[in-house]
Amino acid sequence: MKKVFSTLLLSLCVLTAWAQMVDPVKWSISIEKGKDNVQNVVFKAQIEDSWHLYATETPEGGPQCTEFNFTNLEGVELIGTPTLAAGQLITHYDETFTMELSYFESSVTFRQAFRPTSGEYTISGEVVYMSCNDGMCTPPNREEFSFQSGATAVASASTTDAPTASVANELSNHPLWTPVISELSAYGSDLAGEDSSESQSGWYIFIAGFIAGLIALITPCVWPMIPMTVSFFLKRTKDRKKSIRDAYTYGISIVIIYVLLGLLITGIFGASALNSLSTNAVFNIIFFLLLVVFAVSFFGAFEIALPASWTTKLDEKADSTTGLLSIFFMAFTLCLVSFSCTGPIIGTLLVEAATSGSYVYPAIGMFGFALALSIPFTLFAIFPSMLSSLPKSGGWLNSVKVVLGFLELALALKFLSVADLAYGWGILDRETFVALWIVIFAFLGLYLLGKIKLAHDTDEDGGHVSTTRMMLSLISFAFAVYMLPGLWGAPLKAISAFAPPMSTQDFNLYEESVEASYDDFEAGMAAAKKAGKPVLVDFSGYGCVNCRKMEAAVWTDEKVRSIIEGDYILITLMVDDKTPLLAPIKIEENGKVRTLKTVGDKWSYLQRHKFGANAQPFHVLVDNEGMPLTSSYSYNEDVNAYVNFLETGLNNYKK
Repeated sequence: MKKVFSTLLLSLCVLTAWAQMVDPVKWSISIEKGKDNVQNVVFKAQIEDSWHLYATETPEGGPQCTEFNFTNLEGVELIGTPTLAAGQLITHYDETFTMELSYFESSVTFRQAFRPTSGEYTISGEVVYMSCNDGMCTPPNREEFSFQSGATAVASASTTDAPTASVANELSNHPLWTPVISELSAYGSDLAGEDSSESQSGWYIFIAGFIAGLIALITPCVWPMIPMTVSFFLKRTKDRKKSIRDAYTYGISIVIIYVLLGLLITGIFGASALNSLSTNAVFNIIFFLLLVVFAVSFFGAFEIALPASWTTKLDEKADSTTGLLSIFFMAFTLCLVSFSCTGPIIGTLLVEAATSGSYVYPAIGMFGFALALSIPFTLFAIFPSMLSSLPKSGGWLNSVKVVLGFLELALALKFLSVADLAYGWGILDRETFVALWIVIFAFLGLYLLGKIKLAHDTDEDGGHVSTTRMMLSLISFAFAVYMLPGLWGAPLKAISAFAPPMSTQDFNLYEESVEASYDDFEAGMAAAKKAGKPVLVDFSGYGCVNCRKMEAAVWTDEKVRSIIEGDYILITLMVDDKTPLLAPIKIEENGKVRTLKTVGDKWSYLQRHKFGANAQPFHVLVDNEGMPLTSSYSYNEDVNAYVNFLETGLNNYKK
């Protein structure tokens, strides 16, 4: 169980550090001449205070070790492996990874010996490394290096202050890639940014958090705690007013704890990182695996719980302290004890909130969640007679947990779909995804009817199905039937935010979807110039939920579809496409030399460099020279506004 929690904690730490673009390790890589025709590649790392760099070996299941990969060796032979030249190796038991780890602090130097076998040689490669402090970890970083015949290192982002002669930024010099940020700004703000969608989304996140809190409330980890906690407050003191005040404090403490978690997310994620979080394939794979593990746990295969020592220590703190502080520790204990049930609910909520594009949404979501969770504890302390009306704990709580397991399994497929699309595996096309959802919700309906029994289920109703279970099973079966036409290409707008894009549908009898003519910017622009049509550039992503919503809710409108297909050339560019480029492209951005390795890297750079934006969906209308025709358009499902956007661009193109 510790492994599961460590994996969750590591993934969150890695993502938070990534969001801040933290890189506390600076590398200096050079060539050092030795004796007897032996030379060394010297790797010197300067490590910021409070951070540490992991050693060249770490146990299985631990963090990324420091690796030295040589990708191109011409005219040289390596002698042995990199050795520690300077620096103190520290070995310490790491609570996060629950294992002994070795690392370096302050600075460290490695040497890789080699012997030239000809007059000229080339050495290229990269250092893969990871660093952590007490609060976070960076994702695995890469530091590239290249030497030719003893020259200084090139193409290393941290060792090169300006691009070297070998860096050819052919993209920036391409006429179609010329920045048009000022021209785009001259048309005014983004057309989708003038409505109240942000405030509506804020309310949506709050309501989603509140509903998530109500769901968490009826889980087996929380529900039995209500009468126990309320009874404790009533017995703690004979003073009625003090017991009510303690209950208020307990409820407020729950809110504070969860809102602090939301504020932590708020503080560590910037605008660009929120988008990266939703489209990052590695994150989606991690979250898919976590949700599957939680779902299997909810089905009763095993129990997930935080280390017992944590709750024991908090209990001791609560017992050893008095007043408001002891109540706060009691609330903290509830949060930890209920982790096995609330963990996946909170995780899903935070992902939804963090990828909605606002700095305050995670805190709003956690406030809604905590408010719903804390109200019963306060309410029943004020009106203890109402406790008798509460349903008693029993087998129905286990049924709630199993239902949540089915829902978590369905949500997990959404995250796997993002990774599948990004890497082009092709294992979860739209009809496969829909088929799996149909099966999951059909099985959920059968479970609610009592046709499927798990090992820990009980027959409290004597084998009869309650009215509530029957109604929920009808909803589940109806939803499964609703999705059936999706196997033949029906839009299924209700699940458009979760299902893969229509372009992955192999068998499609419907003609309502809009498909891009081109997925390459230069090719699409050339075709538009030849056809004498303006261009709709759609910056999208496989993991972009709002992109799928726009495609299902706006592009399927008959008028919108007719304008796009008849008057525009549509180019869709996926910024998270992991397909490798034929050759890496080096660019200079923000004073640093960077390498674009995938197709998604290239389109993401185009969006940033040319249009000054980095969020998706992002739609921009351009003429045949790449100049904007009107303001950009981001997420807004107002069909009339989108028609106006298209018609304005078309009129300006004709002028």
